[in-house]
Amino acid sequence: QVQLVESGGGLVQPGGSLRLSCAASISIPSTYAMGWYRQAPGKQRELVAAIISGGSTNYADSVKGRFTISKDNAKNTVYLQMNSLKPEDTAVYYCNGRNQFSGRYVTPWGQGTQVTVSS
Repeated sequence: QVQLVESGGGLVQPGGSLRLSCAASISIPSTYAMGWYRQAPGKQRELVAAIISGGSTNYADSVKGRFTISKDNAKNTVYLQMNSLKPEDTAVYYCNGRNQFSGRYVTPWGQGTQVTVSS
């Protein structure tokens, strides 16, 4: 079973930047869209950004223009560049792959990486 390890979170001031990484233990089939999700305290997990095998991306309205998702197939790694961070971006960030046909996730949710935006 594939394992995904998120890293790169931390404490940053409003307006700052962070880059998150999601390293997969093996190559994930192209039928899976790779996504970054986040869950803030007391809220449901939400999709922040996703990328499919052809490179097409989509973003939640709340992060458009500030976040960029990318991937390095050679390294089996997906990144999330986060700029102009706001306090409302504070959450635990997770990555996962979702099958574009069945909707199933490629693996159980991992530990995630905490992002805290605060002055």
